[in-house]
Amino acid sequence: MKTSENKTAAPASGKAAKGADILTVGAGDAPWTAAEIAEIRGELESDAEHLREEMNTAEQEIAGLFRDGGDGAGNDPADVGSNTLERDNEMYLANNARNMLEQIEHALSKLNDGTYGVCESCSKPIGKGRLQAFPRATLCVSCKEREERR
Repeated sequence: MKTSENKTAAPASGKAAKGADILTVGAGDAPWTAAEIAEIRGELESDAEHLREEMNTAEQEIAGLFRDGGDGAGNDPADVGSNTLERDNEMYLANNARNMLEQIEHALSKLNDGTYGVCESCSKPIGKGRLQAFPRATLCVSCKEREERR
C-alpha cells in the first residue's frame, strides 16, 4: 500500500541501482534516482574503506604501545602514565571507527534490501535531504530529537 508519504523511486533508465526502485521517500521529496543511490552507496563504501584503514592503523599503534609500554626498568611513572593515556586514546579511536563502520555496513545492508530511508523507530520516511547529508542516518529528525532528549 503506497501513500503520498511512501512513494517509491522509479528507475531513471532501464537499470536502477540495486534497491533504488523500491526506496521510500517522504511527501514532497522527489523519488530517488539511480545516480543518487549510486552516489550514496559510493560515499558509504569509500567511508567504510577509510575506516577499515584507520582501524588497522590504530590496532597497529595499540599493539606497539602494549609491546613498548610496559612498566619495566627505565620507565618512570610519568612515562607509564603517558603510554597508558596514549593507548587508551588509540583504543577509543579504534572503537569509534568500528562503531561508524558498523553503521555504514548497516546502511549498505538497508540499501541492498530496499529499507534505506525508513526510520527504524516510527517507520516513516527519514527524508532525502537528511540522508544525503548524513547517509548513515537510521532515524527521522523527530525520532532523533526525541532520542537525544532522553
